[in-house]
Amino acid sequence: MRPVRGNRLVALLAAGGLTLAAAACSDAPDETPAGSGSSGAATAAYKACMVTDTGGIDDKSFNASAWAGLQAAKTQASGVDPKYVASTAEADYEPNLRGFVTQKCNFILSVGGLMGDATKNVAAQNSSQQFGIVDSAIEGATNVYPMQFATQEAAFLAGYLAAGYSKSGKVATFGGRKIPPVTIFMDGFADGVAQYNKAKGKDVKILGWDKAAQNGSFAEDFASPAKGKALASTFVAQGADVIMPVAGGTGLGAAEVAKGSSGKVSIIWVDQDGCKAAAQDCDVFLTTVVKNITDAVEKAVVAGATGQPLTATPGYLGTLENNGVSLAPYNQFDSKVDQTLKDEVEKLKADIVAGTIKVESPSAPA
Repeated sequence: MRPVRGNRLVALLAAGGLTLAAAACSDAPDETPAGSGSSGAATAAYKACMVTDTGGIDDKSFNASAWAGLQAAKTQASGVDPKYVASTAEADYEPNLRGFVTQKCNFILSVGGLMGDATKNVAAQNSSQQFGIVDSAIEGATNVYPMQFATQEAAFLAGYLAAGYSKSGKVATFGGRKIPPVTIFMDGFADGVAQYNKAKGKDVKILGWDKAAQNGSFAEDFASPAKGKALASTFVAQGADVIMPVAGGTGLGAAEVAKGSSGKVSIIWVDQDGCKAAAQDCDVFLTTVVKNITDAVEKAVVAGATGQPLTATPGYLGTLENNGVSLAPYNQFDSKVDQTLKDEVEKLKADIVAGTIKVESPSAPA
């Protein structure tokens, strides 16, 4: 995931995990993975092909969300044939993308800003091929449709909620990698905590991220629950009782720590509603900062399949206003969150949508 650029989509597009066998990664993909729900790919009218980031198809996060979007598009437009290939290392990105070019896919989706350079290279050499990318934008690449998200807006609400819900007066966050699509969450979260402190005259501390210094705690991995568990355990030892991991599958380790805390620690999940993506951990998910990748991908594929243009400018930008980002329901915590706090979060959401409150991040799409 690289620093990104993108503008807001106005009206074209309004604006999760499946356990599937991963396809071969370093070799060019040559068939739809088993269990993907596709048959007769050779005769499909519109091949929608996806290359995952290293977190894999069942990361309970952004890869799973994007795959759900491709699957949903199949039900909305005739002839859509979704398929994916999983990457286990960054070196897999370009071969996997090129493999789908060879297969003559109509739409090739790169999932995650870490795939920015690989997508830029392959797209430049295949100018007539339609690409899409989640969490990035490729400057000058007119054949790459960017899908980006103002995640700091929803994360701001999560930070305010975390500060208001905390009993210890300490909350925490950590990332998978120090990259813009991760730190944008952490910036919004920190600002939400600061807003709570300002409004209430409190001093809730945030561990794991210093927005001013743009420094904090990172697992350097999106697929290691063990590393997530180690980071979360450290924060709990320091007194944190609400933790937001922005780390894909690595964040499941934080959920494990919360499950062993006898109800003293709760988790704010990201990307997909945690109670849907990782239902086994629903009892520790206070809420989720949702990034509606599923809907963005679905609409993009349906648009392409029905002959609508997918232009690089303005591309797609998900916001609180268009439901591209949001807070998930409180689920099992609904009765535990004070109604006054719920009302304050809703008021903040309305203020952000109205522009009364502006949530900024150096990692936000321009």
